[in-house]
Amino acid sequence: MIVNAVICCAMCVNCTWPLAQFEGSKEPPVAANGQPFPWDRMRLPKTVTPLHYDLSIHPNLTTLDFSGVVRIELDVHEDTSTVILHSKQLQISGALLMAPEGVKPLQVLEYPRFHQLALLSDSVLTKGRKYEVQLEFAANLSDSFHGFYKSSYRTSSGEVRVLASTQFEATFARGAFPCFDEPAFKANFTIRIVREPRHITISNMPKVLKLLSCQGGLLEDHFDTTVKMSTYLVAYIVSDFLSVSKTTKHGVEISVYAVPEKIDQTAFALDAAVKLLDFYDDYFDIPYPLPKQDLAAIPDFQSGAMENWGLTTYRETGLLFDPDRSSASDKLGITKVIAHELAHQWFGNLVTMEWWNDLWLNEGFAKFMEYISLDITYPELQVDDFFLGKCFEAMEVDSLSSSHPVSTPVENPTQIQEMFDDVSYDKGACILNMLRDFLTPEAFEIGIIRYLKRYSYQNTVNSHLWESLTNKWHSGDELDVRAIMDTWTLQEGFPLLTVEVRGREVRLSQERFLKTNDPSLTEGFLWQIPLTYMTSASSTIHRFLLKTKTGVLYLPEEVDWVKFNVDMSGYYMVHYAGDGWNSIIKVLQHNHTALTSNDRASLIQNVFQLVSVGKVRLDTALELSLYLSRETEIMAVTQGFGELVPLYKLMEKRDMAALENQMKGYIVDLFRGLIDRQEWTDSGSVSERVLRSYLLLFACVRKYPPCLNKATQLFNQWKDSDGNMSLPVDITMAVFITGAQTAEGWDFLFEKYRHSMQTSVRSRMKTAMAWSPRKDKLQWMMEQSLHGEVMKTQDLPDVVVSISKNPHGYKLAWDFLRAHWHTMIKKFDLGSSTISYLVTGVTNQYSTTEMLDEIRSFFGSLTEETGSEMRCIQQTYETIEDNIRWMDKNLPLLQAWLNKRNHRVPHEDL
Repeated sequence: MIVNAVICCAMCVNCTWPLAQFEGSKEPPVAANGQPFPWDRMRLPKTVTPLHYDLSIHPNLTTLDFSGVVRIELDVHEDTSTVILHSKQLQISGALLMAPEGVKPLQVLEYPRFHQLALLSDSVLTKGRKYEVQLEFAANLSDSFHGFYKSSYRTSSGEVRVLASTQFEATFARGAFPCFDEPAFKANFTIRIVREPRHITISNMPKVLKLLSCQGGLLEDHFDTTVKMSTYLVAYIVSDFLSVSKTTKHGVEISVYAVPEKIDQTAFALDAAVKLLDFYDDYFDIPYPLPKQDLAAIPDFQSGAMENWGLTTYRETGLLFDPDRSSASDKLGITKVIAHELAHQWFGNLVTMEWWNDLWLNEGFAKFMEYISLDITYPELQVDDFFLGKCFEAMEVDSLSSSHPVSTPVENPTQIQEMFDDVSYDKGACILNMLRDFLTPEAFEIGIIRYLKRYSYQNTVNSHLWESLTNKWHSGDELDVRAIMDTWTLQEGFPLLTVEVRGREVRLSQERFLKTNDPSLTEGFLWQIPLTYMTSASSTIHRFLLKTKTGVLYLPEEVDWVKFNVDMSGYYMVHYAGDGWNSIIKVLQHNHTALTSNDRASLIQNVFQLVSVGKVRLDTALELSLYLSRETEIMAVTQGFGELVPLYKLMEKRDMAALENQMKGYIVDLFRGLIDRQEWTDSGSVSERVLRSYLLLFACVRKYPPCLNKATQLFNQWKDSDGNMSLPVDITMAVFITGAQTAEGWDFLFEKYRHSMQTSVRSRMKTAMAWSPRKDKLQWMMEQSLHGEVMKTQDLPDVVVSISKNPHGYKLAWDFLRAHWHTMIKKFDLGSSTISYLVTGVTNQYSTTEMLDEIRSFFGSLTEETGSEMRCIQQTYETIEDNIRWMDKNLPLLQAWLNKRNHRVPHEDL
């Protein structure tokens, strides 16, 4: 099909032809001044490479602009009279070449399309010699969330204060200073920043000197020279932040920075950072190479956090913790984010991917190390209870034909941005977890330490990791790790393993799991699958590497059931053909604890996903779900909700109130026993507390009377105390969302939101307000978030997506996204995970051809510059098509099954 071919080339997903070369060959590039530009490719030439940057920056927080001078020492690898580097929306006012023969001016050409500068020299730069170029530049502070950008916050007295911070990943350093803005061009950086005395500055390295500058009492801070690193890791902040500090047992000074009125919310993050940096120092057997590590909470921040070497930056919600007001899930989330960014100090900063096609080497590893590190350093957080959810999220995207391999050719900045998705992060982590389970944790740890030591301060590709994990000294057959893992990283999607048990014989076959009507798209895929299985006869975990399309296993004896993919440590789904699902349902109904909670969660996910591809009947999946009335473990319970709730959300968009309410009634009945047992307190383990928040919120939203009455009573008491009454943290979401249902309650919540200094409390209030039945309030919230004064623009995506989940707000959210599309892509950047989250979040519950046509009509009207080629748009079409197919096929079955059950669930074992 021509459409797929166009998407393939535009997205550069399945072909290796460099897009920029293809574009460049059509017509020679012309510089901004009309002269021919001497380079026609998106990627920079390797003729010269930077060795050292001397960077001076002078930001003005009153006029909101900055000027600077950068001097770059170059190593010349081929004779040339042209230096090509990056610059984006910078005014270049002077360029000089410092050669051994003396100082000469350079001609400067700009090619804005590829964000490139060409520096033209009268004389040849000779191979093997070193030169310096000096560039003077100026620009406005960015009003987006990347480059060198403006941030602000409001004090409790209402004063607005301004600061400036950086966010350079992936391709935004070029908007702050001229540089070689690709990860393989590593260099050392010496940074100086001019500031007013009322501000402080921080950067990657410690400050070594503070000078009184000559201009009007300004100060100039000098920072120590960095280790060799990529441009996207450079960072500096000019602000009025305060800090708290501690030293690790390895002698690294850790400091947490925040706005003055929130500095008392930094203690938890400081302790976590000390503990985790010490853990990684020991685990990787490589000392953290810098003398300090700062963590800064930035009031305006698009993503969750950023791993700049020595100065990690965070959203305030990702770093600040109030022991009295923050929830168990806040604690878990903050600890995971810190663990992720500190893991990057080794995976990503010390050893960096060669190019963005292998971003997963950074992000998949950091996501994976969150769980490894917290399992050991914070066992009480029970982080293992949440890992599986990441694999389910990745599979959601990876089951579409618009998915991409973990390692994918990318060229332009939009494609690079699109790599920051669930495939790079979550699938990356899940396939690493599968490999660790297969190789053994000990062998895996030895391999990754070997990888980090071998490639310190260098750039790597996939194969370097696989070589490091292949044990050369293994006796007997050497395991070909690369041959196994290439099947997981170089092709998109994942396998569906079909298992059929006939007596002692187990027949296996694999195919690609794909939600599409086109069977040709599943052809030609083959994985090397590290299989694990256990049976009713033995709890021993058996292992087998399936390299072929089909295979046969023989059991020592006949068994009642076989469970493949034990604990779902493998990134694949399993279909139990023949009578297989019925035997699984029997064990779940009679003795569900014979299987681990991860196994139970994976069976719930597998069976409902198999319905959507026609492998299993819906009534079979619903029969399996009946056992959930006896389930108590968080992963299995939340996965049960995760498969059942979207079914009535699809009906909601079709105005099928009777069936929708029947389905809601079934779910409430299913979990009624567990909901009734929840106490309205903060007691229990982290998993129990997170589950409590989840269950009570669901029950109140579903207007389950015991929950609704209790939440209303608590909200009224809290309101009567003018918000001073201390509510148990875990139940505040349920209480707030119940209170927000009335106009008076909403107004009270908003008043408290405006004046609260607790970021986690504000976050919960904002979500609760987005669940109002009042459309005028919902519209107002979205508009306020877009303006960014009362509600931060960084929160706009969450506000819009929350409103899209509200039965009274989903059409408002779609209309708002459409109306403000151009503003949003400018603010949040084309291809970013934020834009993807907005697009898929707002559209993924539609299930009518009319709505699909409306969505296609809008996205089809866009140009490539305004996002028409983005992968998330393709994913949206596929998801809605899948929803339509599901509804057309399964609605009669669902109606019949619910009528038969009469939405009554047995509670005999509660």
